[in-house]
Amino acid sequence: MKLHLSSYAKLNLYLEILGKQSNGYHRLRTVFERIDLCDKIILNPRQDKKIRILTHSTDIPKDDSNIAYRAALQLQRDMRVNKGVDIKIIKRIPVASGLGGGSSNAASVIIGLNKLWGLNLSRDKLIRLGKKIGADVPFFIFNCPFAEGRGRGDLIMPLKGLSGVRLWHILIVPKISVSTAFIYKKWDEVKHLIRLTRTDYNVNILTLALRKRDYASVSRILFNSLQDITAKLYPEIEKIKKKLTQAGLKSILMSGSGPAVFGICSSRKEARGLYSELKGNRKWQVFLTRTI
Repeated sequence: MKLHLSSYAKLNLYLEILGKQSNGYHRLRTVFERIDLCDKIILNPRQDKKIRILTHSTDIPKDDSNIAYRAALQLQRDMRVNKGVDIKIIKRIPVASGLGGGSSNAASVIIGLNKLWGLNLSRDKLIRLGKKIGADVPFFIFNCPFAEGRGRGDLIMPLKGLSGVRLWHILIVPKISVSTAFIYKKWDEVKHLIRLTRTDYNVNILTLALRKRDYASVSRILFNSLQDITAKLYPEIEKIKKKLTQAGLKSILMSGSGPAVFGICSSRKEARGLYSELKGNRKWQVFLTRTI
């Protein structure tokens, strides 16, 4: 029995670095939004213990350096499973873009194999497994449209009162890859120049504005500690922000460590109009996407 799964991307509506832990990881407070841009994952069980990655994408590895492979292997080892799987990844989420595509793939594999291998593990156990694989993986296992992330971003609290909120976005990804580890390293080098705390706005105020559909306030609260650093290293980000501003959008932010930049539109109609206007740029990938 083959299993077909949608592996969704995420945006960070808020990403604040609170400091660095003794173990080398950064302490974060972030707001995740799940969007309908997605990869497709097809899991095909094997009777031997082999795990294979199958994909036409040249941007992702097919060996054990692939995060989806590592997720399957971790689950296989932890649960002492004597079966294997072929993991076919149909890639649509740009790689190394700040959209969490790899983490989402890993989460889909964990959820799918729990069913395919008949493990019947609880969500809490799947989340504990996900934390071993990557900081963003637990969010995708939680299966909710909006959530706050703390710790490394792996302590997930679904945001209540937002189940009916659906945001429309223009999402632009320049055709460059950005290393998350590299951006955090650069942040560490200049953190003494950066005010670590940001007292004017926070996650609670953002959540309240989203609940009220107060998008004028949302535009002032969107925040990403990494945006200025990534934009300085990759000037294309500022070009995208300028283009979205010229198009009339006020709520604009880089997601994660970049380089993906999104704008919040006031309606589906506005989003579709701007998408038609912007999609012809050859240097960028332009997506029309919304909360799911």
